[in-house]
Amino acid sequence: MLNFFFKKHYLKDLLVDFVDIHNHILPSIDDGAQNIRESIDLIKKLKELGVKQFIPTPHVMQDFYPNTDETIGNAYQSLLENLNKQIQKGITINPAAEYMLDSSFEKLLDAGNLFTLKGNYVLIEMSYFQPPINLEALIFKIKTKGYIPVLAHPERYAFYHNKLGNYDKLKQQGCLFQLNLLSLDNHYGKDVETTANYLIDKGLIDFTGTDAHHVAHVDKLSRLVLNKKTSEKMVPIIRNTNTTFSVI
Repeated sequence: MLNFFFKKHYLKDLLVDFVDIHNHILPSIDDGAQNIRESIDLIKKLKELGVKQFIPTPHVMQDFYPNTDETIGNAYQSLLENLNKQIQKGITINPAAEYMLDSSFEKLLDAGNLFTLKGNYVLIEMSYFQPPINLEALIFKIKTKGYIPVLAHPERYAFYHNKLGNYDKLKQQGCLFQLNLLSLDNHYGKDVETTANYLIDKGLIDFTGTDAHHVAHVDKLSRLVLNKKTSEKMVPIIRNTNTTFSVI
């Protein structure tokens, strides 16, 4: 017999007035929105999902997306010029960046001119093949320069899936963790979903974001159903994200 009192826990119900600290809505700048039309479609969809504040985080990656203050600023300005007032109503857009820990990052760090999420929080990522050899030293240097490192999607680094103790080491070094919301499903694969749940259960996740690159990502998020336990554990993570990065 069907249980008509069963309540589905939709992720989107938790995202009212959400501050999305990781997305790729800026046009023609990385592997996210490829043009203004795609940017606008992404913003409209994310706004419908519940996003109130957008922090676009284009990749800064030497070999693929060597973005600079100028390229990010130009893409941001182009987006604002093409957004009509109706879409802009009730939202804010403040750009940052997602920095790959590659050979060029340390030079940017030394220059001290990083695009931060807010204040001194800086979003970083690693290669999916292996961590930087000098990862510990890089994190230490980020902190000595006055920044707080926020590691994007730690659950997606397969080289840690069988070495879970490395997550504890990163946290002890002062690295904060940002979970991708699509990792709550098997979008990136079952191992990523399992690791995401492990990190949540261990209380290691600090923040979350969509990491939306195109509208298909947002459509999937809008349909995503969580179990009751995960839904309850995501509430404080989402609240902490909103509280830490809200500019309103």
